Amino acid sequence: MKKISLFFLTHLLLLALIPVVAFSQSQTISSDKDWASQQAALTNTSEADYIIRLGDVDNLGFGWPEGFDPFCGRMTDAHHYPWDVNPDDLPGFDRITLSSKLHHGMEQPCGSDGYSGSFDPEITKPVTWSFPTTVLKGAQIRNAYLQLFIDDFQAPSFCSKFHLFINGSRFAEGERLLNAIDQTGPVGKLLSIPLPEEYFEPLLTKDSFTFLIDEGTGAADGWAVDFIRLLVNRKRENTCKGEIIGRVLEKDTDIPIPAARVSLSDHQGTTSNAEGVFTLKGIPTGYEIVTASAPGYTDAYGAADVGEGENNDEVIIYLSRGRNVQFGGKTISVGESINLNNILFDQGKSELRQASKEELDKIAVFLETNPNAEIELSGHTSSEGEAGYNRSLSYKRVKACKDYILLKGIDPGRIIAVGFGPDHPVVPNDSETNRAKNRRVEMRVVKL
Repeated sequence: MKKISLFFLTHLLLLALIPVVAFSQSQTISSDKDWASQQAALTNTSEADYIIRLGDVDNLGFGWPEGFDPFCGRMTDAHHYPWDVNPDDLPGFDRITLSSKLHHGMEQPCGSDGYSGSFDPEITKPVTWSFPTTVLKGAQIRNAYLQLFIDDFQAPSFCSKFHLFINGSRFAEGERLLNAIDQTGPVGKLLSIPLPEEYFEPLLTKDSFTFLIDEGTGAADGWAVDFIRLLVNRKRENTCKGEIIGRVLEKDTDIPIPAARVSLSDHQGTTSNAEGVFTLKGIPTGYEIVTASAPGYTDAYGAADVGEGENNDEVIIYLSRGRNVQFGGKTISVGESINLNNILFDQGKSELRQASKEELDKIAVFLETNPNAEIELSGHTSSEGEAGYNRSLSYKRVKACKDYILLKGIDPGRIIAVGFGPDHPVVPNDSETNRAKNRRVEMRVVKL
């Protein structure tokens, strides 16, 4: 078994010298002010129509520096580790957590972090959190977010594969974000994850909403969570905001990549200019995972620590050249979007027609043949009707496509479903012929 690197041992010794100081509660823009409470349920707040919180807001028990607002700022300062678990905290919060598949003495090809030395089969095991949702009865849900204050997730460094489960089912969109994070420090960050609308109905019809974070391979990558909030009908206009400026470059050559698609977890996005530069304005503060994609390149991610205003660090995203692959008798490149033929639905419906399944069977075979491939399925509509309704319908349609493919035994984490509605037309919506072209389902290979 590999031992913890000299870097981490030195880092651990230095952090051990940091005193534990419990600062008083800071001022905050949030209506969620009773930070000592282990649970909170608020309605009609400035941030969201509903806020349901689990876990106290105390930076893992270390307290907040004077003036620090966890809902309106960048990451925290580093803290020491390990630390003692407070028995008054809710299970799973303010403690080092490790994979349920980790066993003491396991071979770790990618090494181990400092947290993994705290392995305990009881104290460090993942916990399923349950949010009481009776307060949501009768609500109309327009959007929903999980907001996590996370500490020391390092999937890229330690080859971790974090799995997220909502109501017992894998949440692939959230997994993609956690598995792109490479925290060091250890430091805390506020991460907001949008929930796809498939979860809206269970929020309204069930009395609780469960959430679990686990690591699926047994990697020695410990993590911690200070608190989790469920925000329903988040009022984005009332959050603290900052700006993200960055560049998209080709890996190894540093050549700028123009016209790369740059997007955030809520699908807000832009494209890079001729110098590979992009700017995203009015972004809620916190930790953002920025995705960049371009035909011929494997998708890649950059991390943005967004504070208020424009004075934020530049984000550099390096894209690697990808290879070509065969699909449906044609050669396609990684990063290239292709229109799927014969994916048919009745007007205003999201149930698959029988003829659609033959095309989806081809995707299942492609994924079985290329076990490292990951894809994005995107739904698109023409411009008639209300845009929000069309985005919803397009998502339900690609979700139906994804669910059918998963019946073939494909790992849920390999398919991301996105409903863009009318936002990305391929031709102007000025004739019925063109509108028909805009009504489509596309597949994009994001990784091979």
